[in-house]
Amino acid sequence: MLLLPAGCRSVRLKYTATGGSPELLAVYEGWFGMPNHVRVSYSSHDPAMVDNQVRKAKGMGLTGFVMDWYGDREPWIDQSYALLQKTAAQHNFHAAMMYDETEQETGATDETITDLTTFRDHYLAPTAPGHEAYLTYQGRPVIFVFSHGGYTDWDEVRKALDKWNPAPFLIEENVPRKYPNAFDGSFAWINPGPDGWAADGSHWGKGYLADFYRTMVQKYPDKIVIGGAWSQFGDMKASWSLNRHISARCGQTLHDTFNLWREFVPRDQTIPFLLIETWNDYEEGTALEPGLPECKGTPSPASLEQESGTVAGQ
Repeated sequence: MLLLPAGCRSVRLKYTATGGSPELLAVYEGWFGMPNHVRVSYSSHDPAMVDNQVRKAKGMGLTGFVMDWYGDREPWIDQSYALLQKTAAQHNFHAAMMYDETEQETGATDETITDLTTFRDHYLAPTAPGHEAYLTYQGRPVIFVFSHGGYTDWDEVRKALDKWNPAPFLIEENVPRKYPNAFDGSFAWINPGPDGWAADGSHWGKGYLADFYRTMVQKYPDKIVIGGAWSQFGDMKASWSLNRHISARCGQTLHDTFNLWREFVPRDQTIPFLLIETWNDYEEGTALEPGLPECKGTPSPASLEQESGTVAGQ
């Protein structure tokens, strides 16, 4: 029998899934074709390839892509996002933006407000191509934030975004920190856990995810909890490589990260989203695009949905 931690058993989450399981999203990278990234077999600006990616992701059980976006700092990626959103709209698929915070100290807050306002005008407005594909929850757009420099005053950003109609949900990486009132929720991100990286990749992140879910459920039940799941990690191909590694463990890492949230959320409640990390980050070795990991003699499930089974006795 699986027993929830004592502090989690009677908690009522404010935000839960509309169905019996979380909506499955995946982080999507749109930088392929840029000279400062590894070369793969396609360009992120190829409409036929993006169409194929959306179709394949839907077939695996995903309902949307969350794409890294940098405002006018990365015009190529902005064009990639435009293509993704228009393509998603053609397939009843979702697109969402993960804002990569500037690392420049001077003017960081103003730049963030300008970037997000520009995104709203270009992609969320009723006249924006594919705007109907943008990910919403309870009628509000969902914007993810990937922290970098830490120079943005998110309380000021929140004031500006609250003037939107409707105001977006802001979701930050990891548990609430300096600006807990500015963000509406948190998402888990790839992490080997408190023992750090293991040479054999055996530290797959159980301790990190357990702490994330425990903290969110016990301390922040009024915020949106977005789980994280990953199949493996290896940054050996990245220009910034630190030779870090998480083993796929014949698919067990994906299975374990995919389902760990169940141990910390009461049985009659379901987190609204689970974020797969990633669809196509080949530089850090997390891409699921080639297929679900497996080992000889241990076939992988046909889709991500099959990773989510009922945990008896929860």
